[in-house]
Amino acid sequence: MGVKLTELLPREEINYDKLAGKVVVFDGHLVLYQFISSIRQPDGTLLMDSKGNVTSHLVGLFSRTTNLMEKGLKPCFVFDGKPPALKARVIEKRSSMKLEAGKKYEAAQKEEDEQAMRKFAARTSRLTAGMLAEAQKLIEGLGLPWVQAPSEGEAQAAAIAKDNRAFAVATQDADALLFGAPRLVRNLSVSERRKSTNALAFSVVKPELVILSNVLHELSLNQEQLIALAMLIGTDYNPGGIKGIGPKKALALVRKHKDFDALFREANWAFEHTWKEVFDTFRDIPVVTDYELEWKKVDRDKVMKLLVEEHDFSESRVEKTLQSLDEKGADAQKGLGSWIK
Repeated sequence: MGVKLTELLPREEINYDKLAGKVVVFDGHLVLYQFISSIRQPDGTLLMDSKGNVTSHLVGLFSRTTNLMEKGLKPCFVFDGKPPALKARVIEKRSSMKLEAGKKYEAAQKEEDEQAMRKFAARTSRLTAGMLAEAQKLIEGLGLPWVQAPSEGEAQAAAIAKDNRAFAVATQDADALLFGAPRLVRNLSVSERRKSTNALAFSVVKPELVILSNVLHELSLNQEQLIALAMLIGTDYNPGGIKGIGPKKALALVRKHKDFDALFREANWAFEHTWKEVFDTFRDIPVVTDYELEWKKVDRDKVMKLLVEEHDFSESRVEKTLQSLDEKGADAQKGLGSWIK
């Protein structure tokens, strides 16, 4: 999901040193989609092993996760369950967009336009059950926990943070705030350099901390009003938001109305679902509470078998990464099984 609240959010830069020893929750589906969209050959094809099996998701997951572990973070992951009924329209639209991107990719392929091929190929990304199973196996091999959400992964991630079992949810989006996550950490990646939009230059990107209580104070809203604000701008349950209403206008409207019926009446709510159905989906989305979070020692054999034996990863490079984790294990990794948030 992605709500356009970012420009309104107060945030602060945070160093990795401040995150050392802290549990940070990742939406597994979201990060894997990022990897299979971005980790590709120049012509847009995914990375594959000698048997033709896709490896882009494993390359990204292994590189980023071990990098964060070396910095002392305690990653854990959640995976999506059954999407809410209100999300069906979004899923249908995404499927049609992938089909259209596939046609454009084929056209670019005929013209041998590698730049266009890469762009459109990324938009056809599909995460398979096999990729998910392999990702979960790698997570377990690295000694990290993962939780199966009954519905939205970000809602489950927010619940883990709300339970004080994690410091923050790691995400670029503001959606987890709507589910009540007390903190978000943005820009957690292997590289601190990011290509600027429509430019050749790269910008330096630092991790940012967004604190829910600060957001509510700065915007003079309560949690329910924050959800209403997002709904005016647009969410996965009412894509695009209300025409003509941007973040600043939406904020003014929410502050003006205490009564949500009056708010959405003035805003001309005209979606297939009522505003209350969308609101209740955010407020009442199911999460599990009987999950376990346990950090264990890295299972070197399991990681090597999956990456090297099954998928042709460089043995020396994987070994070097695992050795680096072992060397920092005297301090940073000491407690992967015993750290307290």
